[in-house]
Amino acid sequence: MPSLFSTTPLAAVALAAILSAADAPTAKPVAIFTATTENVNNAREPIQIVVRRWSTDAERDKLLAAWNVPNPTVSITPAPPAADAAGRGADGAGRGRGGRGGRGGAASAPAAHLTPEGALAAALDKADAIGDLWSSEAVGYSLRYAVRIPEPNGSERIVLITDRRMGEFVNQWKPTAPGAVPNKYEFSLIEIHLPAKGEGEGKISLTGNVMVDTAAKTFALENFATLPVVLRNVKRRAN
Repeated sequence: MPSLFSTTPLAAVALAAILSAADAPTAKPVAIFTATTENVNNAREPIQIVVRRWSTDAERDKLLAAWNVPNPTVSITPAPPAADAAGRGADGAGRGRGGRGGRGGAASAPAAHLTPEGALAAALDKADAIGDLWSSEAVGYSLRYAVRIPEPNGSERIVLITDRRMGEFVNQWKPTAPGAVPNKYEFSLIEIHLPAKGEGEGKISLTGNVMVDTAAKTFALENFATLPVVLRNVKRRAN
C-alpha cells in the first residue's frame, strides 16, 4: 500500500512547480503613487496606486484602435433565463456568477452598433492587468492601461485606465462638485499631472469625457483644466 505521503511522478512535478513559483521573487513595481480623494462623497480618503509595468506600444495601439475604429456589427448577448432561489436557470442547471455587462455567452441578439467607449470597454476586458488602485473598498480596481508622458519642463503625465467604473458597486466615488454630471463609461480613466518637484493632482472620467491625445499617442481627459480635482496630494512613493 502506498504511503500517505507518496506521490505520483506527475504530482511530484506539479508540487515542485508550485513550490518554485512560491519562492520566485515578485517583480518590483515601476511606480507607486499615493493621494487623497476630493470632490467625491468619501473625500479625504487615502489612495494607493501600484503600477507593476507600463503598457507596451502594442498594447497602447490596440486600445487606441478599439476607440478609433469601433466594430459596427458587434453582437450583444441577451440576459440568461431567470434563475430560481437556488440559482438554477429555466433548464434546471446551476449557474455561476456572470461577468460585467452581460458580455460573452453562447447565444447572441441581433448585431448592434458599438460606440467608441463600448469598444474600448470590451478591449479592456481582454487586456492584461498591469497594476491596481486601492481605496477603503474591499476589492481594488485593476489597471489595464498605464502610460507615462514626460514633459520638456521635467513634469510628467500619468494616464491610467481601470477595467471597471470606479464606484460601480459602492457610492464613495459619487461626484460632489457643483454642476458635475456623471457619465456612463464602464471604465475609469485617471489622468495625473506631476510637477518636476512637489505634489501633483489627478482627475478622473467620473464626469469628464475621454479623448485621444494624438500628439502623445495616448488617451486623455477632454478639457482637463476645467474638471474637478479628484486625487489631491499625489506623490510618487519610493519603491
